[in-house]
Amino acid sequence: MPPGKVLQPVLKMKVDELFLCWLSESSTQAMLQDCLQRIKMPGGPEGVGGDAGQPGPPFAAPALACRPRGLDSPGAPSPSPVSTALPLGAASSARSGPPVRGPRRSAGTRVACGCPLYWKGPLFCGAGGERTGSVSVHKFVAMWRKMLQSCHDDAAKFVHLLVSPGGNSLAQEDFIPFLQDVVNTHPGLAFLKEASEFHSRYITTVIQRIFYTVNRSWSGRITCAELRRSTFLQNVALLEDEVDINQLTEFFSYEHFYVIYCKFWELDTDHDLLIDAQDLARHNDHAISTKMIERIFSGAVTRGKKVQKEGKISYADFVWFLISEEDKKTPTSIEYWFRCMDLDGDGVLSMFELEYFYEEQCRRLDSMAIEALPFEDCLCQMLDLVKPQSEGRITLHDLKRCKLASVFFDTFFNIEKYLDHEQREQISLFRESESEGPELSDWERYAAEEYDILVAEEAMGEPWEDGYEAELSPVDQKLSALRSPLAQRPFFEAPTGLGAVELYEYEHGGDDLPPS
Repeated sequence: MPPGKVLQPVLKMKVDELFLCWLSESSTQAMLQDCLQRIKMPGGPEGVGGDAGQPGPPFAAPALACRPRGLDSPGAPSPSPVSTALPLGAASSARSGPPVRGPRRSAGTRVACGCPLYWKGPLFCGAGGERTGSVSVHKFVAMWRKMLQSCHDDAAKFVHLLVSPGGNSLAQEDFIPFLQDVVNTHPGLAFLKEASEFHSRYITTVIQRIFYTVNRSWSGRITCAELRRSTFLQNVALLEDEVDINQLTEFFSYEHFYVIYCKFWELDTDHDLLIDAQDLARHNDHAISTKMIERIFSGAVTRGKKVQKEGKISYADFVWFLISEEDKKTPTSIEYWFRCMDLDGDGVLSMFELEYFYEEQCRRLDSMAIEALPFEDCLCQMLDLVKPQSEGRITLHDLKRCKLASVFFDTFFNIEKYLDHEQREQISLFRESESEGPELSDWERYAAEEYDILVAEEAMGEPWEDGYEAELSPVDQKLSALRSPLAQRPFFEAPTGLGAVELYEYEHGGDDLPPS
């Protein structure tokens, strides 16, 4: 066959089948064992062991639970009150420059299936490994051939492997087994093995970031089309080569998780993993207006039971809030704040709605002895900034087309950032928005700065202002209450801004768990 020619699907399927049959033969296994032993021997060939690993059955069970029995499930033994602490993470590479690639693994899986390494968990479960603990070659080939009949690209295959029986799109709980395998086996998360109680926290964060970026329809279910349009599968492929998990900033960064979780813990004063409007208002020293806080809890961007019945949002909701608050330039964040400002839900920001939010800004500026612009003057500035297509009506499309949507939003509900924008010239803001090159996003810049601050506070042992003793480290202060009884409570709850599906409903029957 000429080099570079792509095999037809039927022929490729047959080649894969033949390869797997050859790989499962005892003579092949013996040969691989012998080659590996010779590589390991002293004085063996140099530079050969990069791809070598301990051989075993071709499709042995990966270290994951295909349908986990409840991360942090009720009745789980409480962690030791002395040893438990949220790890800061392994030493990471510099945030600039090309990412460091680690040795490539699982060459057999890639050659046999054409799939990245971290598809191994979904492939194993898809072939029935979750029931038997192992997969025969014939079962795997049968599963693979059946999938190829209807799935013709990576997005369709990935959805097919992860989706629940009878579904055609991915819900949030469908990602749990896949991400648990990443936590269990990725070298950049090896330090988490001794802190298993935080696995579910990290997984929750990654799931919310996936849906925040990929689920553009806000439906709570990711379709094949949405997966194709995103960069998620490319990031999954990078997991194989990238040793430093923090270099994968779009979804998997542990540093980003650490920042988000610590920010949530500061606000969650009773540590029940839920925060109310008063808790959220304390974010960034009450920078966000009361009217906007009320809108966040009104159901504009959250639709969960807790918000409607008890006026509280979960950690999953907070992930969306914090990313949207710190980076108002992404499509999802613009949609997030547009939904909040669109009081009547007609898809247009009217002058009445703008004045409604600006009134509180004026009162807060007056209390700071700062003269506020009259609303008419502020309105002229914002209309010049956004340049709406229809006079006197600002649409979502207008704000997405405008490169300074962050300035627009901050003017109406974030007093600290509004004052910061006022101190900088409009020209400099435009230059920043039009800069080219691989610069950090606003969220990446914020997360990097906050992580450095948290690490410095941990090193200095400064007390947090949450009523804990000064001799405790910041991490111990934030997490001491988590060890008991909170560590026994399921962390996954309905991501209320994304749908009504309760994570772990399949495990606990959808019963509401009492707050700690």
